[in-house]
Amino acid sequence: MIDEKDRNNIFIMDGTANPGPLGLLGFGMTTVLLNLHNAGYFALGSMILAMGIFYGGLAQIIAGIMEWKKKNTFGTTAFTSYGLFWMSFAAMLIIPALDLASVPEGAAMGWYLFMWGLFTAVMFIATLRINRTLQFVFGSLALLFFLLSAAEFTGSALIGTIAGYEGIICGLSAVYGGLAQVINEVYGKAVCPL
Repeated sequence: MIDEKDRNNIFIMDGTANPGPLGLLGFGMTTVLLNLHNAGYFALGSMILAMGIFYGGLAQIIAGIMEWKKKNTFGTTAFTSYGLFWMSFAAMLIIPALDLASVPEGAAMGWYLFMWGLFTAVMFIATLRINRTLQFVFGSLALLFFLLSAAEFTGSALIGTIAGYEGIICGLSAVYGGLAQVINEVYGKAVCPL
């Protein structure tokens, strides 16, 4: 029987899955692969572009939409933004191959990366209210964007290589965060600290 005072109230239980691991893994695995390239291990090719479009891009956008449904402004903003970062990054490499525009280089790419660094630095401030793993992911990602931006502005291959190794660490920290959430949820306790 419904109590008279609750007659006009609707109570909804959220029974949806946590989209955070999907977003973190899409971001982290794609970041590791791109930065293995930046560190000099292999050339930029279709494997990174495909990851950027689908797992780094589309999967993160889906996770962001799922976060929106959960009323998580941080997760929505982060996952959809970085999903669109990956798609725009891939497009910057595909569009010139179609002879529709030139590849952005030097200052143009430097400013693109700087703006993402600035966005990430502000998002890092928000992580100070969340958990240490996300603080590390966003702090190291802001550093990565600023290093990549500096490499573009200066033309320094050394800074680009340093950024590659730093990006591998950043990406692996996101992979850890995503997998830790999956493991903790499956076991119903904090097996992996966040």
